[in-house]
Amino acid sequence: MDSPAVSPTPLLKTNETSVETKGEGRERFSSRLAFYFSAVGSAVGFGNVWRFPSLVFEYGGGAFFIPYLLALFLVGIPLLVLEISLGQHFQLGDVGCFGKIHERLRGVGLASIACGYMLVTYYSMLLAWTFNSFFASFRADNFWDQDEVSGTEAKEYFYQTIIGMDTLGDDLKPTRFVGMNVFYSLLTWVVIYFSVAYGLEATGKVTYVTMGFPLVILFVFLGRSLTLEGSGNGINEYIGESNWGIFSDHPEIWSRAVSQIFFSLGTTFGIMTAYGSHCKRNEPAFLNSCVVALSNSMFSFISGFAVFATLGHLAYLEGLDSVADLEYSSFGLVFGSWPVALGTLPGGQHWIRLFFIMLFMLGIDSAFSFMEAFLTVLHDTKLFHNVDRKRASLVLTACAFLLSTLYATDAGLIFLDSVDYYINFVIIFVGFVKCVAAGWVYKIETQIECLGPKIVFVYITTTFGSVLLACAMWFGVGNAAAGFFGLVISYAMGIAYVGYLMKKKMHEDPTLTWSDMLFDLTMGNVMKLREDLVSSVGHIPVAWAFLIRHFIPQVLLILFFLGADATTIDEEGNEIKVFGSYGGYATTYQ
Repeated sequence: MDSPAVSPTPLLKTNETSVETKGEGRERFSSRLAFYFSAVGSAVGFGNVWRFPSLVFEYGGGAFFIPYLLALFLVGIPLLVLEISLGQHFQLGDVGCFGKIHERLRGVGLASIACGYMLVTYYSMLLAWTFNSFFASFRADNFWDQDEVSGTEAKEYFYQTIIGMDTLGDDLKPTRFVGMNVFYSLLTWVVIYFSVAYGLEATGKVTYVTMGFPLVILFVFLGRSLTLEGSGNGINEYIGESNWGIFSDHPEIWSRAVSQIFFSLGTTFGIMTAYGSHCKRNEPAFLNSCVVALSNSMFSFISGFAVFATLGHLAYLEGLDSVADLEYSSFGLVFGSWPVALGTLPGGQHWIRLFFIMLFMLGIDSAFSFMEAFLTVLHDTKLFHNVDRKRASLVLTACAFLLSTLYATDAGLIFLDSVDYYINFVIIFVGFVKCVAAGWVYKIETQIECLGPKIVFVYITTTFGSVLLACAMWFGVGNAAAGFFGLVISYAMGIAYVGYLMKKKMHEDPTLTWSDMLFDLTMGNVMKLREDLVSSVGHIPVAWAFLIRHFIPQVLLILFFLGADATTIDEEGNEIKVFGSYGGYATTYQ
């Protein structure tokens, strides 16, 4: 349905102007292709070649695709449509957009920007380690000069030499700054600075290279990986075999899939809102969102083939029956596999260096997109609107560099791993609040005027209170059946009371009808938002409105508690909560 929905409800008949900011003088992408390269470049990064294969490796092989694809289509794409559409419609960054939804919701946008800024401080260290690995390959004691390097040796080289973990004690507490990583972190931030300081036009040109080159190299690496002995076994474990027991053994797989979508698409960080604000208001936001999301997932899918083909080869070399027997995880999954396989090519060292260049290019446009989101928000404020972009970029990158030095210690990977785990909960909560803002708070004053505050707030309390009660019984008491029973009973009781209040309201105002009141109560806010967005950004399916209001926030709330309730087995064989004891690290890292 391409035309704006028309409804008889008072809420949708409002003629208030939703847009005050027209975006005059705002920087624009030179073309839709430039937007695609920038947005896809932001989405495609380390998460596609490291985090996605690592999660597939950890969570049951092909079984992980079920929660991943459901998260993509039912959560990721709708949220991406929301962010890009808001940015285009209001011509503002995340803080300004949620301020337009409600003047008291600017903190929602601020939380997403802060979350992205926190993330980029450790994301930049991944780039620094890649820089270090690249330049180390030119030194006289080049690790890759050896005739044969095993995956285990490559992984240990990365951990012990590149990251500098060889000086860590048993308590895993940091003992020193790794000088080379501090230097390469500084170099990384210099590159980020020059990528964002000269405006969107320069940034767009950079992404043509940083997005295009890695795509070509990925296919080259994929082709080489598929020719290796044992690669077929790895591919079979990637898409041909699935550990279905993972859903009962590790139910947190669902929250990890959603957080992977958020990480990879760049939603909940204010990036896509910022990029949307630099598009013309009549750009097809829904189409653009689908192109960005599907391109990103396709890159992840192809990367998975390359990684698992290589893992199959390494399992063959080490005489193992399955890639699951390889002791790889996290960033070591990539550094312990691809360089080893590429080293078997003629001129292997040069291929390895090309691999590090590809990794850096994949990551750099994601890194500067976080900064772009922050700069957009600053530019939207009265206080910083006229501040020179170069000066603002310098301050932001300098502060981020100082914060990133935490990860340049010999315990940097431990800090990174811990923050990466806990930030999952932050981004899921931010996604929840964004959907509540868009689906429930937008035009709520008009809704209250039409229906009365008691009906509106009892309905909101019933919807989310029943989910919270179910979570308390499921995860607190440990009884899923009791949680489901509690959800049904509490929701039914709440809706019955809402029905009583609506009937009472109709007696007071005979002009009201059940259909109008039900529609206004259940879908009025989000359909009004959809109508306002469609007036500028074009077609948005009605299903999107339903998902934003009645599916995504409730699911994210459940996944938040599901992830927090995950358990693991400690060294003594006891079952403990992962939250608060992640990785078996000391309390310092929790």
